[in-house]
Amino acid sequence: MYLRKAKPEEIDLVCDIIEDGKQQLADAGIDQWQNNYPNRAVIEGDIEDGRAVIYNSDDHETLGVAAVIESPDHAYDTMKGDWLRETIKYVTVHRVAIFSRHQGNGYASQLFRDLFDYIDEHHPEAESIRIDTHRDNLKMQHLIEKFGFKKVGQIDGVYHPTDICFVYEKLI
Repeated sequence: MYLRKAKPEEIDLVCDIIEDGKQQLADAGIDQWQNNYPNRAVIEGDIEDGRAVIYNSDDHETLGVAAVIESPDHAYDTMKGDWLRETIKYVTVHRVAIFSRHQGNGYASQLFRDLFDYIDEHHPEAESIRIDTHRDNLKMQHLIEKFGFKKVGQIDGVYHPTDICFVYEKLI
């Protein structure tokens, strides 16, 4: 399995995976990604700026996506809490989604492992990785904590006025 940068002509593919992720969250009763975020404009920006990555199987089937964002990430400007390390040398992982037809095969865990390698290769200056998820997204919280991230705070209303998201950091 491997990660690669998404190409502009793959905008529909990336949007399809995100829309599938939105539906998975809705089906689970989680109010994350249900209010026109992330939308096509956000995804286009991720692709144009080289932040969107596609996760493929060894036989090149698309399994999922993520966005790897270099600092500064202004989504955390209003965070209540304290970073493990005050630094400008970090990357943030956002918009992680696995196609629903591939759920239950351990791909989310493998994606996280491969993201660490990807970040190490493409962002060797990074001292930490930051990520957040909705307070009701218990599966993602479990995955994040499974890989050694520590909860460092929360952000309120960044993606939607009523959203509360927990923020995590992992030193690398």
